[in-house]
Amino acid sequence: MSHRRRSHAAVAPPPPEGDGGGSSPGKAGRIRPWPERRVLALAMAFRAANALLVRTYFNPDEHWQCLEVAHRIAFGYGHLTWEWKRGLRGYLHPLIFAALYKFLAFLHLDTPWFMAMAPRLLQSVFASFGDLYLYKLSKLIFNEHVAQWTLFSQLVNWFMFFCITRTLSNSLETVLTVAGLYYWFVAIESSKGISVISKQQATSYQSPQSRKMALLIAALACAIRPTSAITWLYVGLLDFIQIKFKCQFLFLEVIPLGAIVLAVTTFLDWWMHGSWVIVPLNFLKFNLFSSGGDYYGTHVFHWYFTQGLIAWVLGVYSILGHKEFRFVLPVLPLALMFSGYCLAAMSQFKGKTPHRKRHFSRLQLSVIFLIITNVPMALYMSLLHQRGTEDVMFYLSKEAHDGRVKGVLFLMPCHSTPYYSTLHSSLPMRFLDCTPSDNKGILDESDRFLMNPLDFVGEVFGNLSSFSHIVLFESEERHVLELLSRNSFQEVRRFFHSHFKIDRALQSSVAVYSTMDVL
Repeated sequence: MSHRRRSHAAVAPPPPEGDGGGSSPGKAGRIRPWPERRVLALAMAFRAANALLVRTYFNPDEHWQCLEVAHRIAFGYGHLTWEWKRGLRGYLHPLIFAALYKFLAFLHLDTPWFMAMAPRLLQSVFASFGDLYLYKLSKLIFNEHVAQWTLFSQLVNWFMFFCITRTLSNSLETVLTVAGLYYWFVAIESSKGISVISKQQATSYQSPQSRKMALLIAALACAIRPTSAITWLYVGLLDFIQIKFKCQFLFLEVIPLGAIVLAVTTFLDWWMHGSWVIVPLNFLKFNLFSSGGDYYGTHVFHWYFTQGLIAWVLGVYSILGHKEFRFVLPVLPLALMFSGYCLAAMSQFKGKTPHRKRHFSRLQLSVIFLIITNVPMALYMSLLHQRGTEDVMFYLSKEAHDGRVKGVLFLMPCHSTPYYSTLHSSLPMRFLDCTPSDNKGILDESDRFLMNPLDFVGEVFGNLSSFSHIVLFESEERHVLELLSRNSFQEVRRFFHSHFKIDRALQSSVAVYSTMDVL
């Protein structure tokens, strides 16, 4: 994405009100600007509804790398995965939601519904600011008309709807990336004005506060997800090449702000981990130099180009073996800006062919196409696909709240459900561990169970007497049905999960079995 720098011969005058400026689409007619407060209000209402409609399971990190950690901080119990024990994760992101949990507890609102929905509602607030800053960024780079269509593209996009209100670190990283880019481009626009001042004046010129804000937001994005540096390295290098006072920029802005954020986050990690841990360094060593992320699966180098978005980020991410769509979520809003640009360009031709008034215009057809290809997908993925593992934990949390749960065993692939952050009861629970082994070839509990469910359960858990509830997918249920019956377990609830195959088998439903004494 270029910076669209104007000629340095003179300072460009501001565009007339309502026009939006620039040579971008939409200049032909006067476009009424939308007040930013109205845009934010619209975004907040939309994202709140978005958060309430997301009732499905997407990626374990939403719960296990954020909410589970936050719950442990706030209430003293919650499971820490192996990444936290190795210092691969930082506490900055979970601490935000730990504060939310403390607030709910203070108000005595830590009930099953609030524990399940409040984190996504908080994330929806962050997401709405991401929508606002995308609107402002599009307006700054293009014009008001493009900004309005970009906002439409952002709100209608199914994957953004599906992801942005989840408590994934990628979601907050996306918001910070868009906000940071806005301030970065504001600084670029501001710096154009000094091209006509004298050299002596330029020497004493101090960079605008907006660039410092951009650098601070970029540092926070990198603190939350170290891979955000991929985006900011590219953006920074583009301007660094053209900046006259490179040493001033590097030593008086980039390094001090980065050092402050690194010091604060390292202090937080020291406080929480109990020892000095430099998370970005550990993260880089594990995921890049040792290919540790490959444990969760590898993909061909062209996966992002053939399945996903934007050249530089995709190119660098393609070096890593382990790939996921959510990793490139931060560049999706940038792609949607160009969707807004195209829609705005189409709108210029509206009404120029009066003999075809009875037919839909290209703009109308494009809008209809975007709606019918995105809205059903957004609703299906958010309301139906893989909702069983969320529903079962909400059910168990209500049962535990009423004192009808003594212990839970999850006989399903590891991290298939939320955990204590949703149950919100300090009861014994057990899931199949999948911590990577230092010795290659050694199967984890999750793989051993899927290879031979009956023998594994009998060998590891014995007579199952320490559990009152057992949760498993329908695809594994038939293998241990006799064992469950022998131990006086019977089915009490069944939740729909998915219509088609996920990973190894069709996990069409999630079954809950319970012993007779708690029915």
